[in-house]
Amino acid sequence: MIGTLIYLLVVCVIIGLVWWIVDYLPVPEPLNKLIKVVTIVIGAIIIIYALLSIAGVGGGLPSLR
Repeated sequence: MIGTLIYLLVVCVIIGLVWWIVDYLPVPEPLNKLIKVVTIVIGAIIIIYALLSIAGVGGGLPSLR
């Protein structure tokens, strides 16, 4: 359970970092929005998968060892 929470924390930090980089760099507006949407969709899938593994419904998370 602690491993899963650490995994979720790392995923949230990576999503935040990508979001910040896209805002920081001078990326054209359509590409900026596209990158943000793709980041949120991938992040949501990863977080849902992790929460399902906590509930015992999904498979397992990759090992952080």
